[in-house]
Amino acid sequence: MGENQRTSQLEQQISSINSEYVRSMDQKKKRQRAQLVRLYRRLGVFGVMAALVIGFLVHSLWNSQQTLADKHEAKVEVEASLAKTLEEQETLELQIAKLNDDEYIGKLLRKDYFLSDENEIIFTLPKDEKDEETNE
Repeated sequence: MGENQRTSQLEQQISSINSEYVRSMDQKKKRQRAQLVRLYRRLGVFGVMAALVIGFLVHSLWNSQQTLADKHEAKVEVEASLAKTLEEQETLELQIAKLNDDEYIGKLLRKDYFLSDENEIIFTLPKDEKDEETNE
């Protein structure tokens, strides 16, 4: 039995040394895994935050482009309206200038109200249906 006791004592000593070493290595591996898990979590959170910021910036850019396009369309419409208004203004200014001329007023009165100058006879001619269709 002496030998059995010695071997069991040696096994206890060896297993205790082994178990302490193994425990320390296990603890070291657990710390490394925990560090990796924390690193992956931080990277994941950072990635999500970066995606949110990029998404917000893209959304803002898209809205800005849409607003710019809408304003450009409105500008084109306003410019067309301005051109039409300026054309009407020129026509009205020309008509005002004509209305300041007595001869033009006389022609207008004779044409629209069938007034006549002295020694002038007014004849009205029947209108042709073909002329009416082309005027429309």
